[in-house]
Amino acid sequence: MRVSVALFTADLRVYDNPVLQAALRDAERVVPLFVVDTGIRRAGFAVPNRAAFLADSLADLDAALRARGGRLVVRVGDVVEETCRVAAQTGAAAVHIAGGVSRYAARREDRLRVALAGDRRELRVHDTSLTAVPPGVLRPAGKDHFAVFTPYFRRWESFPVRGVLPAPDAVRVPDVRSAGLPRTESLASGATSAGPMSPGLPAGGESEARRRLRSWLSGPLAAYDDQHDDLAADATSRLSPYLHFGCLSVTELLHRARAQDNPGARAFVRQLAWRDFHHQVLAARPDAADHDYRTRHDRWRRATRDIEAWQDGRTGYPVVDAALRQLRHEGWMPGRARLLAASFLTKTLYVDWRVGARHFLDLLVDGDVANNQLNWQWVAGTGTDTRPNRILNPLVQARRFDPHGEYVRRWLPELRHLDATTVHRVPRLDEATRAGLDYPPPIVDLAEAAERFRERRGAG
Repeated sequence: MRVSVALFTADLRVYDNPVLQAALRDAERVVPLFVVDTGIRRAGFAVPNRAAFLADSLADLDAALRARGGRLVVRVGDVVEETCRVAAQTGAAAVHIAGGVSRYAARREDRLRVALAGDRRELRVHDTSLTAVPPGVLRPAGKDHFAVFTPYFRRWESFPVRGVLPAPDAVRVPDVRSAGLPRTESLASGATSAGPMSPGLPAGGESEARRRLRSWLSGPLAAYDDQHDDLAADATSRLSPYLHFGCLSVTELLHRARAQDNPGARAFVRQLAWRDFHHQVLAARPDAADHDYRTRHDRWRRATRDIEAWQDGRTGYPVVDAALRQLRHEGWMPGRARLLAASFLTKTLYVDWRVGARHFLDLLVDGDVANNQLNWQWVAGTGTDTRPNRILNPLVQARRFDPHGEYVRRWLPELRHLDATTVHRVPRLDEATRAGLDYPPPIVDLAEAAERFRERRGAG
């Protein structure tokens, strides 16, 4: 009886899962394996919000496998040691895994390959599980990756993406020991994140992902091009956590969005391309997770009080504060809010992008190294942005993307009694007028901050 192992990482689903399907084709019995990896904890990614989402997702995956006659096998420890142990115990000839792009994923893959080969077993890596277009496939002449999005997108659009795979009808699992399904508390053990779990977290798992997918495709997607930057409309898909954990396949999402062929769908597809773009950048430049992709020789400010005010949503600029408070409450925020928050920290306060990226990773349910770190670098001007010195003015941005002040009032209860005009004027109110508000004065003058940034970036 031939056995193979399907090692789940960031692909916690049964629909359109190349790793699971390949393992099933390869053998009569398959071990669907998830290792609660102690190395992830040491690397600082075991934070409460993602731990809660992961616990939901693993329970849902186990239920989906049981509905097909199988189950999820769970082990706790070093991912390489536990995977090799399971392979030896079941006599598996091969282990299947999705190809990752981070340094951690690359090292895990290298260690697995060597360890399995030493036991005369094979590691089979599938590079179409986590992105629509495999990292490294599209390359400009003479280079190993695209550093600018637009030419990458032109090539990406015409790439023949693989078809969508069905969920298996049956999964037969050999007799092998399994730990119990992990709970949030155990997954978040040793978490580096400060503060409790966000109260407004979404439910994790493939079932919830597919419910949200159906809802998104049934109507809101068509208006995405007009409304995705409207902060009050909450008109983005909110599918990013499910893509991050692989509860939803980006390839399936791409095919189903393209099938609608309307302006909203085309704008949404472009965002999926950005996700692939960042993955191919990180695959080629893994150090970009914590080093400048393009250094500007910045001498960042060590502004502890300003950083704390930004983290707490008490900067005195309502749209920035609303974004940071939404992040703390939901573990999520829309793309436009992320841009505003990041620009304010890196350009207005002139604080190192790594400080903001770490805060986001401490709270974001969709905290993804490729997307988070490289988006932060894009905003900071140390990444792939072709206009590295642009500054987003929070007052202008608020009037443009929250014209009626609804988003601000939703997240700043102390300002709910103000009308739209007054909400946007709060940073410019005099001290006497502000006295009745339980809201701080601006921690920085925008004109002075812009001049400071130009001087320091220029000096760098």
